[in-house]
Amino acid sequence: MTPDSIRTDIIGTPAAERGPTALRIMVGTQLRRLREARKISPQQAGEHIRGSHAKISRLELGRTGYKERDIVDLLDLYGVEDPEQREAFLKLVAKANEQGWWHGYADLLPAWFENYLGLEGAAKSIRTFEAQLIPGLLQTEDYARAVVSLAHNGLETARRVELRSKRQQILEQPGGPTLWAVLDESALRRAVGGRDVMRAQIEHLQRMSQRQNVTIQVLPYAAGGHTAVGCSFTILRFAEPELPDIVYIEQLQSAQYLDRPSDLDLYRQVMDQLSLQADSPVKTQDRLAKVAEELE
Repeated sequence: MTPDSIRTDIIGTPAAERGPTALRIMVGTQLRRLREARKISPQQAGEHIRGSHAKISRLELGRTGYKERDIVDLLDLYGVEDPEQREAFLKLVAKANEQGWWHGYADLLPAWFENYLGLEGAAKSIRTFEAQLIPGLLQTEDYARAVVSLAHNGLETARRVELRSKRQQILEQPGGPTLWAVLDESALRRAVGGRDVMRAQIEHLQRMSQRQNVTIQVLPYAAGGHTAVGCSFTILRFAEPELPDIVYIEQLQSAQYLDRPSDLDLYRQVMDQLSLQADSPVKTQDRLAKVAEELE
């Protein structure tokens, strides 16, 4: 990117239309490229906007909202003088500052999970391995209610289940992401909510696996040990080159977001190996039918 070159056509991209989180990351990437093209250090840029290099890092990673005053000052520093480009970029920034659909549930959501919801909705593909529970995007309402009640002692259960249901709508949207889920067999055998709830959940997995944008595999006990023992994780991939793949690992009170090439390579290799060890999608259908029958 040359010092006076800036991409302002991002608003029309699929990721941008599905929420502000990915758009903030793309805006941040533009800012980083402009800064690097001028050979300006994060420290120098931070001082120019009365901040620090850490603030510049947060802006360039899309981890925070943008103040128009800061962006105007950075565009001045980076030599972006064309009025039309500046105006278009500021409109882009304003859109990136919009609140996501999940804002109405902000009182229920930790900040680290709000970020994930935005990324999940903007992804082109979602690959996930779940060692203990059915993934949230594939849960029935009754199963989700049982999980939420356990995790949150019954507090705000109805709204938390509603939030999970709204998350699942991305699988219904035209141009939405593909989902490829590998489930450890223990996720099928753990009777969350009781036998009836679990049977309905297994039957839901059978139906979901028939969709073109959903692939489900079960990693059976018979497969023996595997490289992801005790570790559930999700790999998000995006259509836009400005957005790197992200590995998401959720913990009880926090989450990790990994995007270093070495980390991405490791988790891609682990996911590929799990997919090879797991039942094929066709064989998974047979296993799901057998588990559902056992629960009758």
